[in-house]
Amino acid sequence: MSRLSGKAILQIDRADARYVALVAAHERLARKDATLWGAEAAIEAAVRLNWIDLPEASRDLLPALDALSAKHRDKLTVVLCGMGGSSLGPEVIARTYNRELFILDSTDPNYIAHIANSDASKMLVVVSSKSGATIETASQRAFFEKLFRDANLAPQDYIVIVTDPGSPLDSSAKADGYSVINADPHVGGRFSVLSAFGLVPSALIGVDVSVLLDNASETKAAFLKDPTMVVDMAYAIAYKADQYMSFCDGGSGMPGLSDWVEQLVAESTGKNQVGRLPIVIEAGTNADTFSVAYAGVADLVIESDLASQFIIWEWVTALVGVALGIDPFNQPNVTEAKAATATLLDQWAGVLPTFSPNAQDGEIEIFGNGDSLTSAIKNFINAIPSDGYIAVMAYLDRITDAKIVELRALLSEKSHRPVTFGWGPRFLHSTGQFHKGGQQNGAFLQITGDVAQDFAIPGQSFGFKTLISAQALGDAAALAKRKYPLLRLNLINRSVGIDELLDALKAI
Repeated sequence: MSRLSGKAILQIDRADARYVALVAAHERLARKDATLWGAEAAIEAAVRLNWIDLPEASRDLLPALDALSAKHRDKLTVVLCGMGGSSLGPEVIARTYNRELFILDSTDPNYIAHIANSDASKMLVVVSSKSGATIETASQRAFFEKLFRDANLAPQDYIVIVTDPGSPLDSSAKADGYSVINADPHVGGRFSVLSAFGLVPSALIGVDVSVLLDNASETKAAFLKDPTMVVDMAYAIAYKADQYMSFCDGGSGMPGLSDWVEQLVAESTGKNQVGRLPIVIEAGTNADTFSVAYAGVADLVIESDLASQFIIWEWVTALVGVALGIDPFNQPNVTEAKAATATLLDQWAGVLPTFSPNAQDGEIEIFGNGDSLTSAIKNFINAIPSDGYIAVMAYLDRITDAKIVELRALLSEKSHRPVTFGWGPRFLHSTGQFHKGGQQNGAFLQITGDVAQDFAIPGQSFGFKTLISAQALGDAAALAKRKYPLLRLNLINRSVGIDELLDALKAI
């Protein structure tokens, strides 16, 4: 049973013409009406609405998932190579059910090193990509194929492919003898958690995915019968919230759910400069922003099981798209970031250039305005628009460098601004869309770090160190083109540099 509560419910006027229009939009969405978001969006929407059917349609996958799980029951380590919608859903499922799943959604060599030296004979790698053309996932696949061959193991026995039917990855993987599970091609990545992209890795780590589907199906049936909950949510987010919404999953038993919602909402709505930007916070609520939680007290509190949260938020996001007049299914600026990366890789021709910082303070190189760490941070904060936000983009190792997360709350306290935190390059597939397509008032703090050990990418002239550098600097170029405040801090010694950065902020 799902339940909606919170202070914002008291502000909802169900006689408002806008509310009535959302009820009508809900009914059209239930019929999969692709014209809901306007004529321009209708072509893409027509081939992106099968997420509505997934709680029931994905049951067809259950026999294949049972067979796959039985085949690989001797594998002790499951690795998921995927980005954005292919990884955030499985990650929150794994964490909620307390299962081990190594999420490889990074190109940072220091992070890759955590899995590179594992026992290959006890490893199962899921390569998850709609097209197979995503540079991160293609590079990771090549890396693991070589790793298995170097261990005298046939990659086909240790790699499972999840992709759309007829994709380049589908064709090549089947030709090479890999196990392939096809997903519904009429589902976009961030709406795909209840498809093969979310269910294959979940089943392989021992989650009963039939329960997920049952829960989502029951909840969908309930709000189709009585749409008050989803329409209330959409109305509150579209008309009572503004650009910023704080999200906290503390106390919910679903750690990481806010990160999944962040991607769904930010990437779906961050267009035409009218989007909603989730600010994922560590605890409590932020009094300065519209607050959302899954337990406790907030402007909106959505209490439900995990799978129900998935289908509720997908439905609400589609309705918010109607209210805001945007296409929730495209992501034009994600493509822009990919193109910027490719341009740099071509220019560098496999050789990472040497970059000269504007200044150096301790173990931190400063690429920006300031001759010391303190002055650079102060100058950066002073350049933020009065209604603006800060995006921290950490191209680091989210295991060893996890302490850098403390930067978000500290920076918010010192700047009195909303602050998001994203691990690079995965945020390029989520909030990266909002940064360029949403309200044009962001300020961007990039944190990069020197690499202890690089790894080659088979078939490429560059390694992962060069790839992640191109992703960071390519995105920086796209942001700089828009004249946004931008500061890059490169950590020479990551551990020491993180401490120096946090100490500098505390002292301001």
